[in-house]
Amino acid sequence: MIVEITETKTYLRVDGDYDDALIKGLMLAGQEICLGILRVEESEADAKNEQLRTAIFYAVSYLYEHREEADHAALVRTLKALLSSIRKEAF
Repeated sequence: MIVEITETKTYLRVDGDYDDALIKGLMLAGQEICLGILRVEESEADAKNEQLRTAIFYAVSYLYEHREEADHAALVRTLKALLSSIRKEAF
C-alpha cells in the first residue's frame, strides 16, 4: 500500500478502530483507481509522490463520506485532474 492506515485515519479525522476494515478496503480501492488513472502498477508508482498520495487520500475520503451515494464518474474526473501531470501517456 502506498499510504498507511494511521495517516489515512488522520486525514479522515477518525480516532477509533471501529471503521478500520472499511477504511482499509477504501484505501485499496482508492489506490487502484489512482494507479489505473496513472497507468502504472503499484511497483512502478513513486510512493513518496505527494500528488499521488493526496489523490489516494482524496479518493478514500470521498468514498468514505459518500459510501451510499458516491458519484464515481465525478470522483474519477477529479482524480484525473489531480494526477494529469504525472500520468503516463500509455501503458
